[in-house]
Amino acid sequence: MGKSIGIVGARGHTGSELIRLIAGHPALELSFVSSRELAGELLRAHNPAWQGELRYESLSPGEVAAKGADIVILALPNQKAEPFVAAIEARAPDTLIVDLSADYRFDDRWYYGLPELYRNRWRGEKRISNPGCYATAIQLSIAPLKDLLAAPPVCFGVSGYSGAGTTPSDRNDPDKLRDNLMPYALTGHMHEKEASRHLGLPVEFMPHVAPHFRGLTVTTNLYVSKPISRDQVLLRYRSAYDAESLVQVVDEAPWVSRIAHRHEVEIGGFAVSADGRRVVVVATLDNLLKGAASQAIQNINRAIGLDEYTAIPMAGPVA
Repeated sequence: MGKSIGIVGARGHTGSELIRLIAGHPALELSFVSSRELAGELLRAHNPAWQGELRYESLSPGEVAAKGADIVILALPNQKAEPFVAAIEARAPDTLIVDLSADYRFDDRWYYGLPELYRNRWRGEKRISNPGCYATAIQLSIAPLKDLLAAPPVCFGVSGYSGAGTTPSDRNDPDKLRDNLMPYALTGHMHEKEASRHLGLPVEFMPHVAPHFRGLTVTTNLYVSKPISRDQVLLRYRSAYDAESLVQVVDEAPWVSRIAHRHEVEIGGFAVSADGRRVVVVATLDNLLKGAASQAIQNINRAIGLDEYTAIPMAGPVA
């Protein structure tokens, strides 16, 4: 039987991608989309993937809980999820909640949904915290060499401006970004803290915003405790990810332009210093898909007992 699903924060870039994926999902039926700005407007007028009569609504936490959906996705800015979680837990505690913000990524009561690394932590939780986009790429880049590290990994990240959301700022202003690369939060970024917590080791991360709309790249510098060859590095990454449909290990350093609109992560490059003690790895992903919406659907599929990749197109652009 199908599951009803609602989205809070449906106007944003990630909300739009979620709607497209749900529209093509055989077991999910979109029951509501909440957006204050678009309340009353037909969903199909803003997202051609949806052809029904559903309209955006402006829903309070209590009204979301009263909807009684089987699944609720919270696609809200950081520090906005708690009232909705509290209302759902009070009125409909069996509802599966997937939170896309950082609010519960540090809460051990919630499952941290990065399946490729933490599938064995799954205990059938009804509360899933979706990882951050950069944090996903960082952790997948580091994990296969984690046991060999001699120093904290250093990660240089560049993202398209969709990662800054829809609220106007310098970091999503195309005019200010034109011919520019904008650094920000060079220490203590939320995804730095997130990756450090879940990997169990300190990670150093320096993010930047570029003029392109979607997709991110992370270049990670890894110092290892004993010399390693490039073939040995490749073997570790292929052994870790060959069985993972949404992680592709490639020989050359991947390009961010080739990952846009795709659901996979690409990891490659694998440059090794002459003394074998320094490894540089590059990872790319679409921050709106595997960095957000695709990963949410992946987690929902697992939670409702479906194949993990149901309705997630593989190895190609979104239809």
